[in-house]
This record gives sequence, C-alpha cells and structure tokens, in this order.
Amino acid sequence: MARAVTIIPPTINPLTKMPTATVSKRRVAGYARVSTDSDEQFTSYEAQIDYYTQFIMRHSDWEFVKVYTDEGISGTNTKRREGFNQMIADALDGKIDLIVTKSVSRFARNTVDSLVTVRKLKDKGVEVFFEKENIYTLDSKGELLITIMSSLAQEESRSISENVTWGQRKRFADGKVMLPYKRFLGYRKGADGFPEIVPEEAEIVRRIYRRYMSGQTTCAIAAELTADGIPTPGGKATWQASTVESILTNEKYKGDALLQKCFTTDFLTKKKKVNEGEVPQYYVEHSHEAIIPPNEWEDVQTEIQRRKRIGRKYSGNGIFASRIVCAECGSFFGAKVWHSNNEKYRKTIWRCNHKFDGEHRCQTPFVEETTLKDKFVTAFNTLWDTRAEIIESLHFAQMLLTDSTAIDTELEELSAELEIIVELTRKCIEENSTLAQDQNEYTARYNGYVERYESTQARIQELQKQRAERQEKYDGIESFITTFASQNKSLTEFDEGIWCLLLETVTVHTSGDLEFRFKDGSVLKI
Repeated sequence: MARAVTIIPPTINPLTKMPTATVSKRRVAGYARVSTDSDEQFTSYEAQIDYYTQFIMRHSDWEFVKVYTDEGISGTNTKRREGFNQMIADALDGKIDLIVTKSVSRFARNTVDSLVTVRKLKDKGVEVFFEKENIYTLDSKGELLITIMSSLAQEESRSISENVTWGQRKRFADGKVMLPYKRFLGYRKGADGFPEIVPEEAEIVRRIYRRYMSGQTTCAIAAELTADGIPTPGGKATWQASTVESILTNEKYKGDALLQKCFTTDFLTKKKKVNEGEVPQYYVEHSHEAIIPPNEWEDVQTEIQRRKRIGRKYSGNGIFASRIVCAECGSFFGAKVWHSNNEKYRKTIWRCNHKFDGEHRCQTPFVEETTLKDKFVTAFNTLWDTRAEIIESLHFAQMLLTDSTAIDTELEELSAELEIIVELTRKCIEENSTLAQDQNEYTARYNGYVERYESTQARIQELQKQRAERQEKYDGIESFITTFASQNKSLTEFDEGIWCLLLETVTVHTSGDLEFRFKDGSVLKI
C-alpha cells in the first residue's frame, strides 16, 4: 500500500504560546523615558505618556495595561530605571503581551542590554514594537535590525558623552564652577550662575568648623547636629561623621574650587573613580564668595593633620584633651572632676591617664584647669613681648621651607629614570617574545628592572612626602603668624581661640613646671 501522510496543523503559537484557534485581545503596555528632568524635557515626557495611551486605546484588538515611565534617567544602563525594570518584571510574569516604545534608543542605548532584554521577553512570548524603526521583535529579521540600531544608539551615546566631557573640561579650564547644589550645604545657584551663599545654611557650616576647632570629633559633631534636628546636605535626618569630614575638608568653603576631583571611566556604566592623575585637574582661586575665611580653613586642615598623627589616642573631650602630655610616660592627661556632687567645691583637674597603670606610677602631678589657663596667658605674653623678632624669624623659616629646588631637581631626574626603566622593561619583554633566549638570563634581567623601578618609585614617594611635610610646616607657621600678628595686645585672661590656634602641646614635668610648645616651634617652660 502507498504511504499516507496526514498533516496535523499547530494549535499553539510557538511565540505567543496562545491557542491559534482563539481570538483574544493582546495586553499592551507603553514605555516612555526622557534622560533629563529639565522643563523642556518635561513637556516631551508628558506628551509621550499621552501619545502612547491614545495609541494603544485606538486598537480594538489591544487591551491597555499602562504606560511605564522613567524621568530624568539615562538610557545607557538599565539598572537604575525603575519603571523599565518593573515593566520587564510584569512582562515576564505574564501580565503583558506587547510593549510599544518610541525607538531603540528610548529602550536602551546599550547593545548588550537591548539584546538580553529582548531575548528574555521573546522566550516568554512577549513582543516589543519600536515605532520609529518599525521593528517587531518576534519578526524573523527583528533581532538583526535591533542589533544594528542598538549599536548605532550606543555609538551616539559615546559621541554625546565625549562632547559633554569636552564641554565640562572647557568650563573647568575657564574657571567656571558648578556645584551639586541639591546636596551642597551653604550655597545655591545665583542669578549670575555662580555660587551664592544661603545664610541659614552657611551658619551651620560655620558651626561645624567652630565645634571642630573647639576639640569636638566629627562623630560628636554629627551626633549633635542630628539631635538638633538639622537635616544633612542630602536632606536626611541622620548625620554621618564622613559628611562632617567632607564639609571640613572641602576647599569650596574658603572660596576656592578644585575641579574634576573624579571622572567617569565608562560612559555605559557611568562608573566614576577618584582622579589620581589620570585626567587634568583645575584649581580656581577666589572663584566665589567664601563662607569660611581662608586662614580659618587652613587652621582646620592643620588640626585635621594633628589629630591624624595622634590617631586613636585623640580625645574630643574639650579643648584641653589630647594636648597635655606627661613628661614621664608620654601619655596624654585626662579630665577628672573632683567633688562632682558639690557645686561649691567642684573643680576639674587633669591627670596622666596611665598614672595608676602597672607597678610604676608616674610622678607627674595633676594640673587644675585654672592653673593651665593662667600659665598659658603667661607663656603667650612672654612671646608677645618679643613678637617682632619672632615674626621675623618665622618669615625666614618659611623662606627656607619654600626653597624646594633640590627636591624638585631630584624628582625630575627620578621621573626621567622611571621612563627609561619602563622602556627597557618593554624592550626586554618584546625581545623575549620574538627571539629565543635563555629564560634564566631573561628572568634575572627582568627582575633587575623591576627592582630598579620599585626603588626609584619608593624614592619618589619619599621625596613627595618630604615636600608635603614642608608644606604642612609652612602652612602651620603661616597660621601662627596670622593669628599672632592679629592679636593687637597681650592677654589679660585666657582665650580659647588663641589656645586652639597657637598651641601644639603642654608637657607636665614632675616638678610641676609646664612646658608650652607652640605651633611655630617655640618652647617655653613656665
């Protein structure tokens, strides 16, 4: 008998997974996005929502789901696009059959994201229609066209990113300062486009600087601001020590601006990193009105470095903490309150923190706060009597510190040597990859270059450290001169500000003598 073949027609659509015999409405959603939150783009954003709502409703065989939206979000990466991600999740959950959007670039400007997302949807039978390009993703040619169009959109993003970067660096080179005003305490954008002081916020900044110079730690300041209900620069209720520290170290509060502190490494991921010399930086002096006078800002930087040297031993318990040193064991003195329950006899004394630790007890006596204050006044006035000679000698010391000719010359020589070593290493590797060589000899030569490079680099770092230390000393002397010279008379009573700005440490000797070491290097025993 002849072979008979009967064709059984399909009953399920392989793409939509729907029975072929049934007639049902397709559940359709729209997607709208604008990449900035400007007023002009807002009009486009609203128009897109209205357009796709009407577009879907006009089709009798479509069932309107909703229009998913993202406003002020870049399309180069889908991670931060909440509306987009919610739409994809709903589609994969079977709530959507068709997604309508304006163009491939509205969907994603990242080729990988576009293809991965379209394939995920395709596996679930969900189709995407790109109106501008007239592409249906379930069409046989859809994926090829999407690949081409996504690649073009990605290149467009690259071009835009490069143009934006060029524009930013041109503004930096012209000294035009732009601040993240929504998250920057103390300034707003003025009518002329430059930063303008917000008085009530500026007072919070000044308070932070005052509290820090009075001995408070960044953690204590953060806790104090939180307790007082003052919102952070980002509008949050809880302050962090890192936020306080960033305010204390930001040069913009003294009226200057260091531009391009960080940069974007990848235009697709928008990943940023701290600029460690990979791209140019621009320092603009007197770029805008200062909230903190430059000399006070420099005083804070000096204090920050002093606390870093002290490390974890630093205590923020008042202006005397971490400044009084035991001559016998080198430890700091701590505050002790005597007769704390009796206001009449209550007094604060300072005593070595390790006086009763171990078998050996320090013989240094305790010191009353009133004694500290009185003797500091005496020490300051002793310096004041010879202020002209002291200021002259300090200016001479500054002149010596600024002469870094020898350091600069050696740094130039070492930098040139590094370039030579790198080139020799490159040639060594290249020769080994193209010519037959004794590998033991190659390894020895290569390791020699590496050791030479590392020793040269270590010397460069040492010289850079020396330069930084000299600059720190210079700044400390400058701060001392400014404060000392601005005092137009000797002290008649203790001045907390003078104490914080001029004094480095007080050493207590077993005899009871107090040795005052000032930030200019002067030492007086009272």
